[in-house]
Formats: sequence, structure tokens, C-alpha cells
Amino acid sequence: MTIKNQTQIEVANSRNYPIPGTLNLLISFSSWIVFGFLLYAFQHAQGFWMKASIVLVFSFVGNTIFSMLHESVHRVAHPVYWVNEFIGIMAGAFFPTGLSFQRICHLGHHRRNRTDNEMFDLRYAKDNRVLKCIQLYGILFGLYWPLPPLGCALYFISPRLLVPNWLKSAKAHQIKHTGANAMLGALVGPEAPKTRIRLEILFVILFQVGLCFALGVTWKTWLICYYFFGLNWAALQYADHAGSVRDIREGAWNLKVNKVVEKIFLNYHFHLVHHRHPGLPWIHLPKLINTQEAWPSFWQKYFLLWKGPQITTEPPPRGIDPDFEWLIDTSGLKSRHQEAAGNATSPEGLIAYK
Repeated sequence: MTIKNQTQIEVANSRNYPIPGTLNLLISFSSWIVFGFLLYAFQHAQGFWMKASIVLVFSFVGNTIFSMLHESVHRVAHPVYWVNEFIGIMAGAFFPTGLSFQRICHLGHHRRNRTDNEMFDLRYAKDNRVLKCIQLYGILFGLYWPLPPLGCALYFISPRLLVPNWLKSAKAHQIKHTGANAMLGALVGPEAPKTRIRLEILFVILFQVGLCFALGVTWKTWLICYYFFGLNWAALQYADHAGSVRDIREGAWNLKVNKVVEKIFLNYHFHLVHHRHPGLPWIHLPKLINTQEAWPSFWQKYFLLWKGPQITTEPPPRGIDPDFEWLIDTSGLKSRHQEAAGNATSPEGLIAYK
């Protein structure tokens, strides 16, 4: 395989961009403990302002956990395979979602970004405007977060429940532009590790039940805390793509936020760098920011979304090239670790590939 871009060769070099495994473990365990403590504190807090303060902090700590789940999805939470998977499974349990379930969905996003399947801020004149508005405003009002847990629950019962007959027979144009067919199809496809996904979901269910029982948390407390976490989480999930060029790899933004928020989210706002280099660990993302490019604020793009889906005449992006697909695909992780051990300075000597 040939990687023509010199920067990509450098990203492939684990000596230049090593995974901060020990730091990631420290962040993971700390955020899990704080997350649980805040859930417990909200249950026992008195007064509106005390509860509001706790749930606000809870929503940000939850995003630290999600950002580490994101690292694990790309296999850069830890250089040791099983530790990386452990971090991801635990982070997913807090979200809650399954690691493998999330991995399929998210890596699919890297393949479909800004295509007709994923242009939630845009619509064609022939699109169903009501459906597109429901989708976009559902994201903004925090109704996007429940979909992964709900999808996991259905998948655990039966993977086929995610792709019912009515979805298969629905008008291709309308379904395609919601992204549902592409994402759900990958989850039930022949390459999906269905047994592992369902076992991880079973663990998530048991973990959440055990967490609530151990902390004495009521369903009302759980729902309030998680809703505001989901609202905070969903606010970023498309602001970092809103109004960007319709290009699978370039269709994202590096967003300006204050330094504290930047670190809480583990540099997640540097999303253009991430889409260019999906396997770059979070701690190295700032190193590859091009300050000569547009660098809008988060709030600028967030408020843009509230205008609703805008009509576009821009054509869909071209498909991804084989080299970029190689960087997205994580199926060859173990063999690449072996190659990295023997030839860490070559393009094939990857550790920061996912």
C-alpha cells in the first residue's frame, strides 16, 4: 500500500504520535468515578440550583467518557488491544451503548460523511421537509441520544428488529436521506460480529441496573441526568459538520471553544483534523491544525443549525479512496500491531491508525 500524503505517513509513525495509554486509563477511571458520584449526588441534593449545578457538571463529565469511547472505537485509547477494548466497553456502559455497536456506526460515519446519507443540515428541494426538520431539531433538542440505547435494546432482542420490513420497502429516496438504511444495514450485515455485540449489550444492561441499584438512583434521577448529558452531547454531534464542504474527508470543522471545554472533550472539537486522520490520538490533534484555514467558533456553527435544513444544489461527494478506507478500517488491528513492532518507522508500521 502507498500513502502519498507525507503528513499521513507521519501520523502512521507511532514514535511521532504515540497513544497516551497511561493517561487515558487515568482519565477513564477518574471520569467513571466522578460520573457515578454526580449521579448519586443529584439523587440526594436539595434545592433547584444545587441540582442544576450537579447536572451541568454531569453533562460535561459524560462527554469526557464519550470522547474516550470514541478513542477506543478507533483503537487508540490504549496500545494494548485488550486494554483498549476494556476502556471502550466500560465507557460504552456508562453512555450507554455497546462498543462494537458504536464502532460500526461511527466508522460508517467516516465513510458516509456529507453524503446524501449524512447531510442533516441540508436538503434537496425534493426531500420531505418535515422529515428533515424532525431529524435535525430532534438532534438539537437532545432526542438523538436515546437512539443508541434504544437501538441496542432492539438489537439484543433480535438484530432483525433494527431493519423491519417496512424500512426495507420504504421509498429509497426518503430513507436514504435520513441515513437510517446505511447505518442499520451495516449492523445486521454479514460482517457484523453479532454475538459479540449482543454480549456487550447484555453487559451494558446489567451494568446500568447494577449502577442504579448500588447508588440508590431512581428512574427519575437517571432520566433527568442522562437527558441533560444527551442534550450537551448532541449539541456537538453535528455542529462540527454544519455548513462544511460536501466532502467525505474534508467535510468537518475545527471549532474554537475555551481551553477548559477543549480538554474536557479531549480535543473532540478539532474534528476536521480527526476526519483527515481518523487514527490520530486525541492528545496530538492540535499539532496538525492548519491555522490558515477557517476556524469558526462552536456557537457560530451551533446556531447555524437552528435555521433548519437548508436547500442545497451541491453534488454529493465522491467515494473514498482505498488509502483512506485502509485508515478507517480497524479489522486488521492485530496484524498491524505486529508490523509496527518490526517496522515502526514505515507507513505500514501503524499504531495510530485507529
